[in-house]
Amino acid sequence: MPKSTKRRTPLWARLCAAFGAVLLIASGGTLVTGQTLIAKYTSGITDEGLLDGDAAQAATKKDEIKGPLTILLVGIDPRKPETPPLSDSILIAHIPADMSTAYLFSMPRDLYVDIAADSKSGVRAHRGKINSAMALGSQVNGKIDVTNGFKVLSKTIRNYTGIEQFDAAAIINFGGFKDMVEALGGVSMVIDMDVKSEHLTPEGKQRPRKASCPVTSSCDHPYTGPQAYYKKSTKPVRLQPWQALDYVRQRYPNVEGVDMSDYDRQRHQQQFIKAMAKEAMSKGVITDVGKITKIMDAAGKSLTFAGGGNSPIEWALALKDVNVDDMVTIKLDGGGIFENPANNTGYLGEKFSNPDQATAFFNAVKQDQVAQFLLDNPGIVNMDS
Repeated sequence: MPKSTKRRTPLWARLCAAFGAVLLIASGGTLVTGQTLIAKYTSGITDEGLLDGDAAQAATKKDEIKGPLTILLVGIDPRKPETPPLSDSILIAHIPADMSTAYLFSMPRDLYVDIAADSKSGVRAHRGKINSAMALGSQVNGKIDVTNGFKVLSKTIRNYTGIEQFDAAAIINFGGFKDMVEALGGVSMVIDMDVKSEHLTPEGKQRPRKASCPVTSSCDHPYTGPQAYYKKSTKPVRLQPWQALDYVRQRYPNVEGVDMSDYDRQRHQQQFIKAMAKEAMSKGVITDVGKITKIMDAAGKSLTFAGGGNSPIEWALALKDVNVDDMVTIKLDGGGIFENPANNTGYLGEKFSNPDQATAFFNAVKQDQVAQFLLDNPGIVNMDS
């Protein structure tokens, strides 16, 4: 992950590579055995091509991983292998030079930006939703090339934010991610607002489609029947794996009197990542070799990682002192862009509500001045994450 790889460890990297380090301890510190286990679980998830053309050091191993670091984390949820992957979640983590904490922020999936041109896929420079960049860039010669799609997305993000390079990168496939959450046995989270599920019943089953909206048609709210309900809480609530993943997917205002948007979903995803990282490093997990093995098996099926020449375990060890509880999550609110703004019709995508502030924040990331920027702009810190 470009400069964001650092975040990668406290987030998803700690769910795969860091557990290799834990196995060293759990196995009595047998270095050879530990290295064998680490190699087994990390060799198949690395693809340095994600950073190709992003950073000069992408293919060259660094002697030491030092801050500041910026890491790009992208979540995809392809229904079929032959389906071009949309980047459903785009998160960037910044770790300052002293490597004391991690700042995590999201790029809205509908952010309306200049999509970068790409000769390999034939994508022409144009305006569009940022989550389309990966899907368009992945269509190469009639086949799906996820790595190339990721590079088009990365270039689009760097052009938009001015962030010159990412030090590490990762793709998480939410289909396999579900197995990781199940291996953990669920997570504990504070539910910060009342949410009803657009997709699932109270038992976790798929809600049936309305007769008026068959699969072949497109409807804003195609499902009917009872909905799973997540009630606002003041203390952490234990969520089953399916509940946790369903909760962080929701972005529609589906409870009377409660406004909800994709920005709420971004916040919930950030909270979920922190909850997973905390769960993964809990005593009940790190002392259970069987559970660790299941998590690493699942991670190997759902993760693709690029560390700029350094392995996932090297990143995990470099970031071992970053405290999950000290992670700071950032909110960059926005609103819709319309072809006809007078009556809000012809939806094109999203824009930041305060573009000057967003630009200043991205500059702070580039200059490793995020801490000072947040002191000057405390309103963009998610206090409830």
